[in-house]
Amino acid sequence: DRVLIVTPTRELANQIQEEFKDFAYKTNMYSTLCIGGLNIANQIRYLADNPEFVIGTPGRLIDLERQGYLNFGKYNAIVLDEVDTMVDMGFINDIKYMIRKLPQKRLSLFFSATIPAALKEVMSQFLKNPAVISVKTRQSAENVNQSVIKVGGQDKVELLHDLLIKPEFTRVIIFLRTRWAVNKLAKQLQDRGFEVASIHGDKTQSQRSKALSAFKAGRVRILLATDVVARGIDIDNVSHVINYDMPESHEDYIHRIGRTGRAGAEGHA
Repeated sequence: DRVLIVTPTRELANQIQEEFKDFAYKTNMYSTLCIGGLNIANQIRYLADNPEFVIGTPGRLIDLERQGYLNFGKYNAIVLDEVDTMVDMGFINDIKYMIRKLPQKRLSLFFSATIPAALKEVMSQFLKNPAVISVKTRQSAENVNQSVIKVGGQDKVELLHDLLIKPEFTRVIIFLRTRWAVNKLAKQLQDRGFEVASIHGDKTQSQRSKALSAFKAGRVRILLATDVVARGIDIDNVSHVINYDMPESHEDYIHRIGRTGRAGAEGHA
């Protein structure tokens, strides 16, 4: 059996690769991580060993397939993770392309926080009488306390500063809408003496990995992020999520606040 696991972001692919190592310990099963931002030559070399699992992002996987290093026809199981995010990011045609190349008889697993119309169309084309399993009992995370802070005429950065110095703000993700806004706020907070890490689409893969590692390890307690790169990221003990900029959509809001209150812990948004 061969399994293809496709995710919208490099961070998520990386996270699945790390989890896979734990699951596959002492099983003689291997995986290859195929994402942009990492050396493609190494990925080609690992693919030549025919690993049971290939984990990657659509762009790099299709790149490898078109160059002849990856044959989608050999994979009889496909896992699409965070499919709604892939649709949002414009990967719908890439998904269709990959699925068309897979064997007719296969196992297909789609994981998605929401099911937008474009996804329903893909599901109807590629799934036969699928079983639908819903683990969502309510729209937002039950363990997340949500509160609104009215800015009024006050300075927004001042207000944020007052929150971040409170002792209970131990590990905080601040969401902003654009890369430019992330960079601007990062500088403002650093000028005020806060140590921050930030992730957005303009950062290189190694910068993004470094920022996440520092945040996960607790070396930095404030992470600034745009929606796309932070979707699906699983970090323990995030005490607070702050929506510094309004999310684009209801789905984005649900994804954002779901970064806290995980694994039974209480979180605040």
